[in-house]
Amino acid sequence: MFIPLYDSNHLRHIRLQYVTFALIAVNVVTYFVTSLGSEEFMTATVLGLGYIPSVVHDLAELSPDLIIIPANLSYFTYSFLHGDILHLAGNMLFLWVFGDNVEDALGHFRFLAFYLLCAAAGAFLHGLIIPDSEEPLIGASGAIAGIVVAYLILYPRVKVWVLAFGRIPLRIPAWIPLLLWVGFQFTMIAIGGESEVSWAAHVGGIIAGAVLVVLLHRRDVPLLAPAEEPPSPPADAAGPPPTPEPVATQAPHNEPASPWGPR
Repeated sequence: MFIPLYDSNHLRHIRLQYVTFALIAVNVVTYFVTSLGSEEFMTATVLGLGYIPSVVHDLAELSPDLIIIPANLSYFTYSFLHGDILHLAGNMLFLWVFGDNVEDALGHFRFLAFYLLCAAAGAFLHGLIIPDSEEPLIGASGAIAGIVVAYLILYPRVKVWVLAFGRIPLRIPAWIPLLLWVGFQFTMIAIGGESEVSWAAHVGGIIAGAVLVVLLHRRDVPLLAPAEEPPSPPADAAGPPPTPEPVATQAPHNEPASPWGPR
Protein backbone atom coordinates (compact mmCIF):
# COMPACT_ATOMS: atom_id res chain seq x y z
CA MET A 1 0.00 0.00 0.00
CA PHE A 2 2.75 2.47 0.88
CA ILE A 3 6.46 2.68 1.65
CA PRO A 4 7.46 4.95 4.56
CA LEU A 5 10.41 7.24 3.90
CA TYR A 6 10.74 9.86 6.63
CA ASP A 7 8.80 11.53 9.44
CA SER A 8 9.29 15.02 10.85
CA ASN A 9 9.04 13.78 14.44
CA HIS A 10 11.87 14.71 16.79
CA LEU A 11 13.10 12.77 19.82
CA ARG A 12 12.15 14.50 23.07
CA HIS A 13 13.05 12.12 25.89
CA ILE A 14 16.07 10.11 24.74
CA ARG A 15 19.31 11.11 23.08
CA LEU A 16 19.61 8.07 20.82
CA GLN A 17 17.26 5.25 19.83
CA TYR A 18 19.83 2.57 20.52
CA VAL A 19 17.29 -0.24 21.05
CA THR A 20 15.87 0.43 17.59
CA PHE A 21 19.39 0.38 16.14
CA ALA A 22 20.21 -2.83 18.01
CA LEU A 23 17.05 -4.59 16.78
CA ILE A 24 17.83 -3.63 13.18
CA ALA A 25 21.41 -4.85 13.59
CA VAL A 26 20.35 -8.19 15.07
CA ASN A 27 17.82 -8.76 12.29
CA VAL A 28 20.32 -7.88 9.55
CA VAL A 29 23.17 -9.95 11.02
CA THR A 30 20.87 -12.93 11.58
CA TYR A 31 19.66 -12.76 7.99
CA PHE A 32 23.14 -12.72 6.51
CA VAL A 33 24.46 -15.42 8.84
CA THR A 34 21.61 -17.74 7.90
CA SER A 35 21.38 -16.89 4.20
CA LEU A 36 25.11 -17.09 3.44
CA GLY A 37 25.29 -20.66 4.69
CA SER A 38 24.21 -23.76 2.80
CA GLU A 39 20.57 -24.40 1.99
CA GLU A 40 20.58 -27.20 4.56
CA PHE A 41 21.88 -24.82 7.23
CA MET A 42 19.22 -22.23 6.45
CA THR A 43 16.46 -24.85 6.52
CA ALA A 44 17.69 -26.21 9.84
CA THR A 45 17.80 -22.68 11.30
CA VAL A 46 14.27 -21.86 10.17
CA LEU A 47 12.93 -25.14 11.57
CA GLY A 48 14.90 -24.80 14.80
CA LEU A 49 14.14 -21.12 15.51
CA GLY A 50 10.93 -20.48 13.57
CA TYR A 51 7.50 -20.67 15.16
CA ILE A 52 5.81 -23.96 14.20
CA PRO A 53 2.28 -24.12 15.67
CA SER A 54 1.98 -27.91 15.67
CA VAL A 55 5.29 -28.25 17.53
CA VAL A 56 4.44 -25.57 20.10
CA HIS A 57 1.03 -27.17 20.69
CA ASP A 58 2.55 -30.68 21.02
CA LEU A 59 0.78 -31.96 17.92
CA ALA A 60 4.06 -32.75 16.16
CA GLU A 61 7.72 -33.15 17.06
CA LEU A 62 10.91 -31.89 15.50
CA SER A 63 13.68 -34.30 14.73
CA PRO A 64 16.11 -34.20 17.69
CA ASP A 65 18.94 -32.96 15.46
CA LEU A 66 16.84 -29.88 14.55
CA ILE A 67 16.03 -28.79 18.11
CA ILE A 68 17.97 -25.63 18.98
CA ILE A 69 15.80 -24.04 21.68
CA PRO A 70 12.74 -24.96 23.76
CA ALA A 71 9.67 -24.67 21.53
CA ASN A 72 8.10 -21.85 23.57
CA LEU A 73 11.08 -19.56 22.91
CA SER A 74 10.17 -19.60 19.23
CA TYR A 75 7.42 -17.08 20.11
CA PHE A 76 10.31 -14.59 20.06
CA THR A 77 13.09 -16.09 17.95
CA TYR A 78 10.97 -16.46 14.81
CA SER A 79 10.78 -12.67 14.50
CA PHE A 80 14.53 -12.36 13.82
CA LEU A 81 14.43 -14.64 10.75
CA HIS A 82 13.50 -13.50 7.24
CA GLY A 83 12.93 -15.37 4.02
CA ASP A 84 14.64 -12.98 1.59
CA ILE A 85 16.21 -9.55 1.37
CA LEU A 86 12.94 -7.80 0.43
CA HIS A 87 11.17 -9.35 3.42
CA LEU A 88 13.96 -8.07 5.67
CA ALA A 89 14.22 -4.63 4.03
CA GLY A 90 10.49 -3.93 4.27
CA ASN A 91 10.30 -4.75 7.96
CA MET A 92 13.49 -2.87 8.82
CA LEU A 93 12.35 0.24 6.93
CA PHE A 94 9.17 0.42 9.00
CA LEU A 95 11.24 -0.13 12.17
CA TRP A 96 13.70 2.62 11.13
CA VAL A 97 11.03 5.25 10.38
CA PHE A 98 8.58 4.58 13.22
CA GLY A 99 10.52 2.70 15.89
CA ASP A 100 12.60 5.60 17.19
CA ASN A 101 9.59 7.68 18.22
CA VAL A 102 7.84 4.74 19.86
CA GLU A 103 11.07 4.05 21.76
CA ASP A 104 11.17 7.73 22.71
CA ALA A 105 7.59 7.55 24.04
CA LEU A 106 8.09 4.31 25.98
CA GLY A 107 11.72 4.39 27.11
CA HIS A 108 14.45 1.94 26.10
CA PHE A 109 13.64 -1.05 28.29
CA ARG A 110 9.87 -0.84 27.88
CA PHE A 111 10.26 -0.47 24.12
CA LEU A 112 12.29 -3.69 23.96
CA ALA A 113 9.64 -5.48 26.02
CA PHE A 114 6.94 -3.96 23.79
CA TYR A 115 8.67 -5.22 20.63
CA LEU A 116 9.10 -8.77 21.91
CA LEU A 117 5.56 -8.98 23.30
CA CYS A 118 4.07 -7.79 20.01
CA ALA A 119 6.11 -10.43 18.20
CA ALA A 120 4.87 -13.08 20.64
CA ALA A 121 1.26 -11.91 20.23
CA GLY A 122 1.58 -12.22 16.46
CA ALA A 123 2.81 -15.81 16.76
CA PHE A 124 0.12 -16.60 19.35
CA LEU A 125 -2.76 -15.52 17.10
CA HIS A 126 -1.19 -17.27 14.12
CA GLY A 127 -0.98 -20.50 16.12
CA LEU A 128 -4.46 -20.03 17.55
CA ILE A 129 -5.99 -19.89 14.07
CA ILE A 130 -3.98 -22.77 12.56
CA PRO A 131 -2.73 -24.81 15.54
CA ASP A 132 -1.92 -27.90 13.50
CA SER A 133 0.23 -26.12 10.89
CA GLU A 134 3.68 -27.60 10.34
CA GLU A 135 4.92 -24.58 8.36
CA PRO A 136 7.38 -22.37 10.26
CA LEU A 137 6.38 -18.74 10.75
CA ILE A 138 9.27 -16.27 10.35
CA GLY A 139 9.63 -12.49 10.11
CA ALA A 140 9.37 -9.37 12.27
CA SER A 141 5.97 -8.38 10.88
CA GLY A 142 4.07 -9.03 14.12
CA ALA A 143 6.40 -6.75 16.07
CA ILE A 144 6.38 -4.14 13.29
CA ALA A 145 2.56 -4.18 13.24
CA GLY A 146 2.62 -3.33 16.94
CA ILE A 147 4.97 -0.40 16.28
CA VAL A 148 2.75 0.88 13.45
CA VAL A 149 -0.38 0.97 15.61
CA ALA A 150 1.56 2.47 18.54
CA TYR A 151 2.77 5.30 16.29
CA LEU A 152 -0.78 5.77 15.03
CA ILE A 153 -2.06 6.14 18.60
CA LEU A 154 0.78 8.39 19.73
CA TYR A 155 1.39 10.67 16.73
CA PRO A 156 -1.56 10.54 14.30
CA ARG A 157 -1.07 14.08 12.98
CA VAL A 158 2.68 14.08 12.47
CA LYS A 159 3.52 14.53 8.78
CA VAL A 160 5.27 11.60 7.11
CA TRP A 161 6.78 11.18 3.66
CA VAL A 162 5.56 8.01 1.95
CA LEU A 163 5.61 6.44 -1.48
CA ALA A 164 1.96 5.69 -2.17
CA PHE A 165 1.60 2.49 -4.22
CA GLY A 166 5.39 2.34 -4.23
CA ARG A 167 5.85 5.31 -6.61
CA ILE A 168 3.95 8.48 -5.66
CA PRO A 169 5.77 10.64 -3.04
CA LEU A 170 3.37 12.27 -0.59
CA ARG A 171 3.75 14.19 2.67
CA ILE A 172 0.60 13.48 4.65
CA PRO A 173 -0.55 13.09 8.26
CA ALA A 174 0.52 9.74 9.67
CA TRP A 175 -3.02 8.64 10.47
CA ILE A 176 -3.95 8.38 6.79
CA PRO A 177 -1.49 5.67 5.63
CA LEU A 178 -1.24 3.95 9.01
CA LEU A 179 -4.99 3.65 9.57
CA LEU A 180 -5.41 2.34 6.02
CA TRP A 181 -2.61 -0.17 6.64
CA VAL A 182 -4.20 -1.40 9.88
CA GLY A 183 -7.59 -1.68 8.23
CA PHE A 184 -6.07 -3.64 5.35
CA GLN A 185 -4.65 -6.25 7.76
CA PHE A 186 -8.07 -6.85 9.35
CA THR A 187 -9.70 -7.01 5.92
CA MET A 188 -7.24 -9.60 4.68
CA ILE A 189 -7.63 -11.86 7.70
CA ALA A 190 -11.43 -11.59 7.35
CA ILE A 191 -11.48 -12.61 3.69
CA GLY A 192 -8.66 -15.14 3.97
CA GLY A 193 -5.92 -13.43 1.98
CA GLU A 194 -2.94 -15.08 0.32
CA SER A 195 -1.48 -17.90 2.41
CA GLU A 196 2.14 -16.75 1.98
CA VAL A 197 1.45 -13.91 4.41
CA SER A 198 0.33 -14.52 7.99
CA TRP A 199 -2.32 -11.82 8.37
CA ALA A 200 -3.07 -13.32 11.78
CA ALA A 201 0.46 -12.48 12.95
CA HIS A 202 -0.04 -8.88 11.78
CA VAL A 203 -3.39 -8.59 13.55
CA GLY A 204 -2.00 -10.16 16.72
CA GLY A 205 0.79 -7.60 16.75
CA ILE A 206 -1.69 -4.76 16.14
CA ILE A 207 -3.94 -5.80 19.03
CA ALA A 208 -1.00 -6.21 21.41
CA GLY A 209 0.56 -2.92 20.30
CA ALA A 210 -2.66 -0.97 20.84
CA VAL A 211 -3.01 -2.30 24.38
CA LEU A 212 0.64 -2.12 25.38
CA VAL A 213 1.29 1.43 24.17
CA VAL A 214 -1.50 2.67 26.43
CA LEU A 215 -0.05 0.79 29.38
CA LEU A 216 3.65 1.47 28.82
CA HIS A 217 3.94 5.00 27.42
CA ARG A 218 5.54 7.71 29.53
CA ARG A 219 3.01 9.60 31.63
CA ASP A 220 4.15 12.91 30.15
CA VAL A 221 3.66 11.69 26.57
CA PRO A 222 0.06 12.32 25.46
CA LEU A 223 -1.85 9.87 23.33
CA LEU A 224 -3.23 11.21 20.06
CA ALA A 225 -0.82 14.15 20.10
CA PRO A 226 -2.63 17.21 18.72
CA ALA A 227 0.09 18.53 16.41
CA GLU A 228 3.78 18.60 15.61
CA GLU A 229 5.99 20.55 17.97
CA PRO A 230 9.49 21.97 17.56
CA PRO A 231 12.23 19.81 19.07
CA SER A 232 12.97 20.24 22.74
CA PRO A 233 16.11 19.13 24.61
CA PRO A 234 16.06 15.47 25.74
CA ALA A 235 15.07 14.92 29.37
CA ASP A 236 18.49 13.47 30.16
CA ALA A 237 20.46 16.39 28.67
CA ALA A 238 23.10 17.65 31.10
CA GLY A 239 23.20 21.17 32.48
CA PRO A 240 20.68 24.02 32.79
CA PRO A 241 19.48 25.93 29.72
CA PRO A 242 21.69 28.91 28.76
CA THR A 243 20.81 32.29 30.22
CA PRO A 244 19.69 34.70 27.48
CA GLU A 245 21.85 37.74 26.88
CA PRO A 246 20.28 41.10 27.87
CA VAL A 247 18.98 43.01 24.92
CA ALA A 248 19.63 46.75 24.72
CA THR A 249 16.68 48.98 23.98
CA GLN A 250 16.98 50.55 20.54
CA ALA A 251 14.85 52.68 18.30
CA PRO A 252 12.83 50.60 15.88
CA HIS A 253 14.15 50.09 12.35
CA ASN A 254 12.12 49.80 9.20
CA GLU A 255 13.52 46.32 8.43
CA PRO A 256 11.03 43.46 8.88
CA ALA A 257 11.68 41.02 11.71
CA SER A 258 12.95 37.53 10.84
CA PRO A 259 10.35 34.75 11.17
CA TRP A 260 10.76 32.34 14.08
CA GLY A 261 9.37 28.84 14.07
CA PRO A 262 10.12 25.18 13.68
CA ARG A 263 12.05 23.98 10.67
